[in-house]
Amino acid sequence: MLCCSAARTAFPWVLAAHRPSRYAPLMARPKSTIPRYKRRRPQSLLKRLWKWLVRLILIFIVGSILWVLAYRFINPPITFTMLGDVFAGRGATREWMPISEIDRDMVRAAIAAEDGKFCTHHGFDYQAIENAMQRNASGGRIRGGSTISQQTAKNAFLWQNGGYVRKGMEAWFTFLIEHLWGKRRIMEVYLNLDETGIGTYGVNAASQRYFGHDASAMTPTEAARLAAVFPLPKKRGAVAPQGFTRRYGNIIAARIPIVGRDGLDACIYKGEAVPVNKAPPAVAKKPRPIPGEEFESTKPLPPLENAVNELPPASESAPAAGNSSTTSPPPEQPEISQNSI
Repeated sequence: MLCCSAARTAFPWVLAAHRPSRYAPLMARPKSTIPRYKRRRPQSLLKRLWKWLVRLILIFIVGSILWVLAYRFINPPITFTMLGDVFAGRGATREWMPISEIDRDMVRAAIAAEDGKFCTHHGFDYQAIENAMQRNASGGRIRGGSTISQQTAKNAFLWQNGGYVRKGMEAWFTFLIEHLWGKRRIMEVYLNLDETGIGTYGVNAASQRYFGHDASAMTPTEAARLAAVFPLPKKRGAVAPQGFTRRYGNIIAARIPIVGRDGLDACIYKGEAVPVNKAPPAVAKKPRPIPGEEFESTKPLPPLENAVNELPPASESAPAAGNSSTTSPPPEQPEISQNSI
């Protein structure tokens, strides 16, 4: 007893460590049944943002592939460019026409004007891009080196302008349509979605607007003038073009036979029926209104016997023979009353 009391007096902290606390039942935690390697640990904000970014990228990749696959079989109902015209109050007119019915001169004019290597490249013309970068670096008007495939990807899935972000997305969609669509479908969508005027989309709607007939039968001149409008559709017109648009249209018209001779459009009709070359229908021109026609009266003229001859008699108006120096006085003018004014 003395030994125990002495030890308690000498080492009180030893006994305190082994003495049960009255709060022990409240502080005890139940033992977890989840294995340690399965327990979730709090993640940092940076790691959570990274995981969300990876998920968004995967959703974009999968969604864009499904979107492109859908447009391979379904014609695009509307585009972001069309929505811009609709919201601006200009409207959007489009008449879809399959590639099998569009005049071949229109296809050749598009290749001659926009992309001479359409059938040989895989979506990107690196030489044209390099030349465009050199021209833009030297100053002057900025020009692009986009191919028909790139323009189709932009028209069908993206919006106008947008800088490098849109350019990056455009490259991705160009890669997809080149591998999932093929050249024939790319040209078909391009000719039906490209802007050809204020509120007008596609070559068929443009041909009806400018030439009075559809795009199934076009002359080389009509196709060339329409292709000359593609770069600046809101500032150029295909009817009676002037200046640069007229000269550019003549250049395209001269290139159309070269495209046909060199087979630069062969990939579009490979294994498919070539549309029959038809002459465009005769379009009756509307008669121009005569100036002042709107002021003319539709009331019939009075009978000739009721007409009043206001001219003076010939005897009074003719001078006497041999007296040429004397002139007859002018005939009296009828007085105009104040009430007749």
